[in-house]
Amino acid sequence: MGLTHIRTPKNFVLEERLERYGAAIEEKPETFRGHWAQACWPLSVSTDHVTATGTAPVIKNGTSHAAGASDNHAAGASDNHAAGASDGRALGNDDCTSWERARSFSAVHLDLGCGKGAYLIERARREPNSLLIGMDTEPICVAYAAQYICEAELPNALVLPRGADSLARIFAPGELAAITLNFPTPYPKRKFAERRLVHVNHLLSYRNLLASGATVTLRTDSQPLRDYALTQFEAAGYRTLWTSDNVRAEHPEHPVTEYERRLAAQGAPVYGICATPAATPSPAQIERGLSAEQSLVAYLPLDLDAMGYVPLGMEGAVINLRNRARNASRSASREHR
Repeated sequence: MGLTHIRTPKNFVLEERLERYGAAIEEKPETFRGHWAQACWPLSVSTDHVTATGTAPVIKNGTSHAAGASDNHAAGASDNHAAGASDGRALGNDDCTSWERARSFSAVHLDLGCGKGAYLIERARREPNSLLIGMDTEPICVAYAAQYICEAELPNALVLPRGADSLARIFAPGELAAITLNFPTPYPKRKFAERRLVHVNHLLSYRNLLASGATVTLRTDSQPLRDYALTQFEAAGYRTLWTSDNVRAEHPEHPVTEYERRLAAQGAPVYGICATPAATPSPAQIERGLSAEQSLVAYLPLDLDAMGYVPLGMEGAVINLRNRARNASRSASREHR
């Protein structure tokens, strides 16, 4: 998500926040694998109660809750299975009518590396019939995202304290309609390339989880990461739907993240890619992605002095390359004298 340090107020107590907003956190997401759209459907809220902004509270026993009762998680109590949660959300509850049992969200969207949840929450407001799931490994981000979900009283959003390596244990094949990667950590050095969420190995793992026609969308302030990602999407057998050097202007349907707002103040552009799985890649195709240049330094523009904004983690490399270019230019000038 692009954050290296998260500022918190002096009275911020992580454990207390996680407990207070636990209704929007699912601690045992593996329980719901293959059943997210049905298990999380707010059965006690009809579509007539969903407002234009999608901020429909879940009504249980006459009480409005942000994402379920305070003693249950957004996707149901963590000790209940997707097919039998005790609060009536899950399928198979004998107290529900057959119409209610058939209800489910129309799509499940994953915001991988959701940060504090600004993008997740705005998408949930705009798409009340979709389930928006955020994932992040940073506990502070999870706490903030859960807080904002609860405060917005969103019945179609929750957050999971997990990382990309757990995706196959949490989601079933074909369960996701979209994955968004908003300003993921670029890891510019070659030795950390496999940590990038757009590395070919990660992109291959996403393929099995995506429904037909589903998309993976990257947004980043790093032009080198975007250009590197193009080689990886191709190697993983994706068809590019669009690429952009100015996502804000060309694709305003994507909500702005908190991190992005800070970038905008620095004059940073937002680059992007949207792609969908195509034919299964061949071993040779995958190997091309693995053997592609893995250092993001190689994807920097030739004219470094023209760069108005240097992406996160590449400041030192750009300074060194600029100095080398200037020294080489001085040497060349002396030789021609």
